[in-house]
Amino acid sequence: MSPMSKFIVNGGRPVIGRVSIQGSKNAALPILAATLLCTGKSKICRCSELSDIDASVDILRSLGCQCTVDDKCVEVDSGRVCEYTVSECLMSRMRSSIIYMGALLARCGRAEVSFPGGCELGSRPIDLHLSSLRLMGAEIDESGGYLHCEAPHGLHGAYIDLPVASVGTTENIILAAVTAEGRTVIRNAAREPEIVDLCAYLRQCGAKIDGDGQGVIAIDGVGRLRGTEYSVMPDRIAAVTYLAAAAITGGDVEVYDCRPEHMYPVLSYFEQAGCDLTVTDSSVRLRAYGRPRRFEVISTHVYPGFPTDAQPIMLAVSTVADGTSMFVENIFSCRYKYADRLQKMGAHIRISERVAVVEGVERLHGAKVSATDLRGGAAVLLAALAAEGTTVIDNICHIERGYEHIDDILNSLNADVKRVNDDVEQPNEPC
Repeated sequence: MSPMSKFIVNGGRPVIGRVSIQGSKNAALPILAATLLCTGKSKICRCSELSDIDASVDILRSLGCQCTVDDKCVEVDSGRVCEYTVSECLMSRMRSSIIYMGALLARCGRAEVSFPGGCELGSRPIDLHLSSLRLMGAEIDESGGYLHCEAPHGLHGAYIDLPVASVGTTENIILAAVTAEGRTVIRNAAREPEIVDLCAYLRQCGAKIDGDGQGVIAIDGVGRLRGTEYSVMPDRIAAVTYLAAAAITGGDVEVYDCRPEHMYPVLSYFEQAGCDLTVTDSSVRLRAYGRPRRFEVISTHVYPGFPTDAQPIMLAVSTVADGTSMFVENIFSCRYKYADRLQKMGAHIRISERVAVVEGVERLHGAKVSATDLRGGAAVLLAALAAEGTTVIDNICHIERGYEHIDDILNSLNADVKRVNDDVEQPNEPC
């Protein structure tokens, strides 16, 4: 996948059909980091073909792991881990790379990492990561753009009360604690399904973890973990995105091989928009009829609240809704960076700090735009599906961090999305 690729979208076609949901990116990444803690080989299946997965594999290889990727399964042999430094180049490729700090401290007793990269969504401070690991015996110094971490006497259990239910911090503590001496208790732990998936993998490896998904997690350290084979959970945000594609275009889409219970905070808003939902244990079908109705207020919160990753997706739907919708973003300060791209396509959006007010219009129009980040890029792509005329989307490398072959999938659902490279002759692009 070339970072210089772009999408050319001919909009106005209803999205119709069925799609099997990919493995969760946000679950796979910490599980891949957790393979560092295991003896023997681990085989992680349902790893989607994404640039973030590629970055994780490259990090593991740089640390001395032998990795084989075949048919969406990543086999990791961590028996010869010989490095504890993750280069700035590798760290810059994804924001969740900071979880390697906890994994390396647990495996090597040392870690050197730079600050993580990825989407620019505003401040995502790592002070909670640092303070939590210090409580467990880590000594951390920042110099030269790197975090130099060491546990001279080994990691030990601790009682950690998080002021914010941070997903990344919870993951880092879990990775550090499963082989630490004694018991670790995390109060106000993140409850996301991806946390539960990480703990399920670690338990299968021999870890002793209780309470994941309930807000208080207790971990009793064990001497060693063994490798295992594990299949990653379905991606709830990808499922919501394809349902939204039907909602915004007046289509009919069924997503299957998914877990609808993970999407309940979002599904009720599709019903509020006038869409018909049919839900089974492993599928959701959405049928839309004409323009969606407005959303009253969508306010993002930690799980089980409305997910911040779904906010750009639903805001895109609201741009063509009948009425005025309001969004309140409580997680990331710069989550609305994509909004001006939608405005260029004819959307009526007013933003004041963390609040966005969207007055729905009857139709959007094609434009030349760019993806600002992963979910913002998905929002722009959804708008392009509904817009009249042709939309050209640059910087699709952001979208490809989290959506596997999204152009092929959308085309199988009656959309018209073409991928082109800058060195390929293109049709006239709208300004």
